[in-house]
Amino acid sequence: MPSQHLSPEALKEQLARGAAPAPLYVVFGDEALLALEAADAIRTAARAAGYDEREVLTVEGGHFDWSRLHDATSSVSLFASLKLLEIRIPGGKPGTEGGEALQQLAANPPQDTVTLIQLPKLDKTQQKAKWFAALEKHAVLVEARPVGRNELPAWISRRLKAQGQQIGSEAASFFADRVEGNLLAARQEIDKLALLYPKGELGLDAIRDAVANVARFDVFHLSESWLAGDSARAMRMLDGLEAEGEAPVLVLWSFTEDVRMLIKLGRGLKEGRQVRDMAGELRLWGDKQRLAAPAVQRIGARRLTEALAECARIDRQIKGVEQGEAWHSLKRLAASLAAR
Repeated sequence: MPSQHLSPEALKEQLARGAAPAPLYVVFGDEALLALEAADAIRTAARAAGYDEREVLTVEGGHFDWSRLHDATSSVSLFASLKLLEIRIPGGKPGTEGGEALQQLAANPPQDTVTLIQLPKLDKTQQKAKWFAALEKHAVLVEARPVGRNELPAWISRRLKAQGQQIGSEAASFFADRVEGNLLAARQEIDKLALLYPKGELGLDAIRDAVANVARFDVFHLSESWLAGDSARAMRMLDGLEAEGEAPVLVLWSFTEDVRMLIKLGRGLKEGRQVRDMAGELRLWGDKQRLAAPAVQRIGARRLTEALAECARIDRQIKGVEQGEAWHSLKRLAASLAAR
């Protein structure tokens, strides 16, 4: 069976067109809502195709008896000829015995069975393991990636369109600001709009009145805002992190690491090196790799050096050896780095 790599949305579209379920699926990734929806879509398609029996194996810790997988794939049901077998590995580490069992399963999926393997986000080392490579070769892989802030308005608009409601770009951006980092809450707010308003166009006033402010922010994505020069988003994220009780020392660490990264990147660019050649040593991945070089040009070496000195001053404020309020200083630092 040739492998496929699908997004959760592409999987749902494929199954909604009436495609027969594949023998083997792997759903993995760190966006819980999308992983849950993908698994639900597979279950629904399997039931519609007559896979009425369902068996669930959960691999927790290092104590799972992998002979249970052999039994599950070789037993014949007295009640149904077609079965959905779910293998859940919440830790993402099947171990040596489990890895061998998964390789055998990938090479020879059981007859009359749809097998669904559910995994969390996997790092690069886990994805290079033999067992995952075997699954990647033979299974339909569905990766539930986080929906970034830039993608969120379009994601919201598609969800609303599916329930017969439309939204303009300004209202979609406002909606995204209120639910950023909390996709499950975003879906709940979208569902709520279907109950509150009829089908058709939803204006900005309706969104303001109905959509709760349920945004959740991750300090590890903070730099994306000021690197992009988006001071409003940077302030919103810092306000959210402060309200959620995040430790200012962790926020300061994020600033310090990324300011140092930009200083090193600027030196490398002056020496004629390319961003992609420095990505590994500077840990530049995803959006950060795209945003870093323009940020170096916009901020400049002098302001970056001043920002590093300001990070040291904020560190002293956090430790109580210098006067000043750390959160206020962090927000001022963010505004300075985001300034165009």
